[in-house]
Amino acid sequence: MSAARVVAELLQPLEAETPYGGRVVSYAPLGVAWLSTGTARRRERGEATGAQVVESLTAEIRVDPRLAEGRVLRFGGRDWEIVSIGARGDRPGRCELRLERTR
Repeated sequence: MSAARVVAELLQPLEAETPYGGRVVSYAPLGVAWLSTGTARRRERGEATGAQVVESLTAEIRVDPRLAEGRVLRFGGRDWEIVSIGARGDRPGRCELRLERTR
């Protein structure tokens, strides 16, 4: 993985219902983390409402108990959702994240 090291803010999305029946999402900060990112890939995902562009990215990070699927890493002015977390057998103490963002 050709990597760029970046510092990211780790966030917990919090959903709430508005008085009018809508949904709003706010983010609670959990801290910061350094990660090494690969190259973002873009693809289209077809849905009933039309096609959506989804960017995916693989990143390597130190194992951290705050990391969980569904949480968000904010870096480079973008929010990336943690889709999966996998162990790196060849690098103890490190894990690999699969991140996605919908445009």
